[in-house]
Amino acid sequence: MRCAISSRAGQVLARGSLILHKDDEGELRLDLQTDGGRLIEGGIIGPDGDMTSASERLFSRFLEVWGMSDLTLTVTVR
Repeated sequence: MRCAISSRAGQVLARGSLILHKDDEGELRLDLQTDGGRLIEGGIIGPDGDMTSASERLFSRFLEVWGMSDLTLTVTVR
């Protein structure tokens, strides 16, 4: 899925793709691969497929990466 991360002011900070990535323990992780080549690791997807905690972890990483909160993730499915 293609996506864009935007600031509160509407500035696009990054574009990329949401991906599922299998970690070293074999668990699926929700990550963002930016068009600039940066991999931002989200959280582990629950065994039932629930992505709530995975997406919360991804958004907390956005705060670490860009140093701001209240970011918007816009997803485009083609």
